[in-house]
Amino acid sequence: MRRLSGMDAAFLYLETPTTHMHVHAVMMLDPSTVPGGYSFEKIKAHLASRLPDLLEFRRRLAYVPFGLHRPVWFDDPDFDFDYHVRRIAVPSPGSREQVAEIVGDIASRPLDHARPLWEFYVIEGVENGAVAVVARMHHATIDGVSGSSLLTTILDLEPEPVDATPATDDWKPEHKPSDMELLQHAIMSRLRRPLPLALALAMPNLLRAAVGVVRVRRDSSRPSGGTPFNTPRTPWNAPLTPHRRVAFATVPLDEVKAIKDAFGCTVNDIVLATATRALRHYLLGVDALPDRPLLAACPVSVRNDETADIDSANKVSAMFVSLPTHLDDVHEQVAHIRDATKGAKQEHHAVGARTLLDLGELAGPRSFGLASRLLGGLASRGPVPINLVISNVPGPPFPLYLGGARLISLLPLGPPIEGAGLNITVLSYLDRIDWGFIACRELVPGLQDMAHAVEDAHHDLMKAAKQQV
Repeated sequence: MRRLSGMDAAFLYLETPTTHMHVHAVMMLDPSTVPGGYSFEKIKAHLASRLPDLLEFRRRLAYVPFGLHRPVWFDDPDFDFDYHVRRIAVPSPGSREQVAEIVGDIASRPLDHARPLWEFYVIEGVENGAVAVVARMHHATIDGVSGSSLLTTILDLEPEPVDATPATDDWKPEHKPSDMELLQHAIMSRLRRPLPLALALAMPNLLRAAVGVVRVRRDSSRPSGGTPFNTPRTPWNAPLTPHRRVAFATVPLDEVKAIKDAFGCTVNDIVLATATRALRHYLLGVDALPDRPLLAACPVSVRNDETADIDSANKVSAMFVSLPTHLDDVHEQVAHIRDATKGAKQEHHAVGARTLLDLGELAGPRSFGLASRLLGGLASRGPVPINLVISNVPGPPFPLYLGGARLISLLPLGPPIEGAGLNITVLSYLDRIDWGFIACRELVPGLQDMAHAVEDAHHDLMKAAKQQV
């Protein structure tokens, strides 16, 4: 058995019938490169061959009675590989929009906590002879960086791996722990590190974080990031529904790099500027554009020496960035975002890499349940904590293959959270940047319009960048 970290368990505690805390990767594949020809059985056999290196795929959860401690992982003695890998087809002509509709339906269904928390859907019949693979896992199992690492285990650098022999599988599952074993294990764990001791160890770091943020905010010579609970309401800042809608977009990576060079900023700044213009376009279209900036929570990986001793699948924090959707001028938007991200990075650095992880270790199920109810109440009325989540994950610059099929694009999707029913995740691969949009179906009915606006926003930034030269 292995106990979940506080951060990993948080994604379980925050889950509700309308808040699904799983993440997705939609892989568009070219099956023409498969040696000997494509078949679903080959894809399935390829995934099965990687199981010895994918410990996360054969473990499931056991909850401690009375919530005395965080849940534990244990090897599932009833593991059923066939349950987790499924085959479906998209109706003709199999457009990207039709694939997105299917992915939205898949994303609307919670994962079964009585089984390992992952599923693969192989979607055949996609236009131009392509095949789509939807991989989804619970956020308790992976974050953006660990998810990318997991994909490198599944994917290959060439159609036929150098060593095509499957790894030796000597896996022997554990028995399912009884309630008594879980209680004993929880009590021993608490005795080894009682809550007062954990609080005493974490408190100095938490105090330093609070003082650091205050100092940064007091320095008027420095730019500042955004402030939660001080942002306007948008149509998707409302209570979540169980239903999801998905949309995709793509822009050339070399053009994004040219834009960031012209403006003297970062690729992430240009991603946020593109998102700002796409959001402005959508909000104008539904007559709901606020007269002040939106606030985005941007997850940040904290995998470094400071957190190396923490055993957690999720090592993330967040910075808060102001998005100037109220501005129309591209140059003003980029300048605003450049300052906002600088301020957000300074504040995040002042908080420290361990702070959120330490808080996760201290908080229990009841704390997260209270937070979830609070967010649900604020979603209907009161101040808005954040407007949306935007993640930017760097991907590989070289081609990858799944079961011999060449990976054409890698489209990521993170979960909407209570009160912020829109999530935008961006990932670079080869010469492109792929955008994944996911939102509550009822809150953002025109999500495809928002995704289509990414291309126009990109062209606006390209035009403005040429004026900078």
